[in-house]
Amino acid sequence: MTSAAYLRGSGAAHEPLTSCGSTVEGQMMNRREVFAGTLAGAAALALAATATHAAPRAGTTSPAWVTAPDGTRLYVRSWGTGAPILFLSGWALSSDMWAYQMATLSERGFRCIAFDRRGHGRSDDPGRGYDYATLAGDVDAVLTALDVRGAAVVAHSMSGGEILRYLGGKPATGRVARVLFLATTLPCLAAKPDNPAGVPAAAFDQMRQQFYRDFPQWIDSNSDAFVVPETSPLMRQWIKNIMLGTSLRAVIDLNRAMTAADFRADLRAINIPALFIHGDKDASAPLALTGLPASQLMKSARLVVYEGAPHGLFVTHIDRLNADIEAFAKA
Repeated sequence: MTSAAYLRGSGAAHEPLTSCGSTVEGQMMNRREVFAGTLAGAAALALAATATHAAPRAGTTSPAWVTAPDGTRLYVRSWGTGAPILFLSGWALSSDMWAYQMATLSERGFRCIAFDRRGHGRSDDPGRGYDYATLAGDVDAVLTALDVRGAAVVAHSMSGGEILRYLGGKPATGRVARVLFLATTLPCLAAKPDNPAGVPAAAFDQMRQQFYRDFPQWIDSNSDAFVVPETSPLMRQWIKNIMLGTSLRAVIDLNRAMTAADFRADLRAINIPALFIHGDKDASAPLALTGLPASQLMKSARLVVYEGAPHGLFVTHIDRLNADIEAFAKA
């Protein structure tokens, strides 16, 4: 759902690439029932606030808030003990998206940490600070407040840019040891003379006009490509409800930042172990435009392609993804 509309509507064909030797396992977990509701009007927004509590929770600690440099309060959850894994959420998604990773990995000897980006979930909605520099400062505030060291970071979609800017803007502190870029939007979505495969700026502008008029309808219209046919209606609704709980100011401003950003230089400058996991059916961030060229720019990176996986592989390929995150964090 991050960019399905503008990538499909740009007129550019993005053919899936051949897998890097992976096979789709199609594993699905039993899912705890969540509220299902309409996407229109106040009923849906009220439902969103309730439904985000329906994800599985295991080994939780008391919720905490960390204050960002500009005074914004960020909601943080930390489950389990052991080696730290920091989960960074995708565009318009809160820390709830990681429930199915954190529930499992917090029982396998990891301290799983995630926070709601400003304007998302339980965090403050300041109406500002949706540039990558400020977002990187928020990441730093959380890592510092929790005194995280040697973390493996799992960054979904646009949050890959947040961790890159954090790593590039801070002296070596030892807080981050390795990064897994999941269904990334890196390195550069926008068309430029030296990036002709990118999407024209006008297509992004046209998509954002839909946000101003009816963001719930845009979510619903682009939801099928975010998951797989086997994904249950309740799981689909749960994801939509998380997105509906996001501030519209954040939705629009983050989309502007994500679609305009160019992280090619940032990727070349980072030299820590990195893993890119991407689906070859990702309509939101097609592999040929994102994961493949991004992985080739980093010095110490490898790419794993999930055959048949979409952008929402954190719910469509739960078991396989959890196993890959665990192996990467232990490496």
